Amino acid sequence: MREIVLDTETTGFNADGGDRLVELGCIELVNHIPTGRHLHKYCNPQRDMPEEAFKVHGLSQEFLSDKPLFAEIADEFLKFIGEDTKLVIHNAAFDMAFLNAELKRAGRQILAFDRAIDTVQMARRKFPGAQASLDALCKRFNIDNSARIKHGALLDAELLAEVYLELVGGRQQGLGLAGDGDDAAAAAALLAPRGPARPVRPHSVPPDELAAHEKFIAKLKEPIWLN
Repeated sequence: MREIVLDTETTGFNADGGDRLVELGCIELVNHIPTGRHLHKYCNPQRDMPEEAFKVHGLSQEFLSDKPLFAEIADEFLKFIGEDTKLVIHNAAFDMAFLNAELKRAGRQILAFDRAIDTVQMARRKFPGAQASLDALCKRFNIDNSARIKHGALLDAELLAEVYLELVGGRQQGLGLAGDGDDAAAAAALLAPRGPARPVRPHSVPPDELAAHEKFIAKLKEPIWLN
C-alpha cells in the first residue's frame, strides 16, 4: 500500500484570495514505512511575503525570487503522488485548497478531496479534547521535533510520517528484551533463573519392554548397525 505524507508552506491562509504556495514536501510510505523517496520544492509565489507568514516559515521574497513557479513543477509533483495514492495531510482542507488552487492556475486536473487522510481528524477521534497540533502530537508520542524551530514542508512531512505511524498503531515500542530503565528491568526479570533445577527423573526401561525389544531385534536380517 503506497501513501504520500504531504505538507505545504504558503504566504497566508486564503488560497482563493491571493495567497500562494511557496514550499512543498512529500514523503513516500509503502505499508506505512518510509521508503526514502521524497519530493521537496520551493516555489516563487510571484508576490510579496507577509511578515506574519515569514515569521512562521522564514522564507523571504528574496529567497523565493529565483525559484521555479508552481506550474513548472506541477507535472513532477503529480507524477510523484500518482493518480490515486492516498495523501496523508495534517489539516487536509488547508493544504488541499492551496494545491488545487495552484493546479487550477497551472491548467492541471485538481485533486479529489477524498484522496486526503486528515491526521488532525484522526487525532481528534483518538484523543477527544486533546490538542491536535503537530507539535502536541510529537510530544504525546515522544517524537523528537527539536529541529522544528520554524515550519518547513519537508521536515514537517517527516515528523507527520512518524505521527501518522503512531496514529494507525504501526509502531510497537518496547517489544525488545533490552532497553533502558523499566524495559531493562523487565527484560532481566524475564531472563533470570526462576529457582533450582528439577531433579533428574529416572527413565529406565521396564524388563518386559526390554525383552520384547530384544525379541524384535532378533528377527531383523542384516541390520545396518552391524554392517
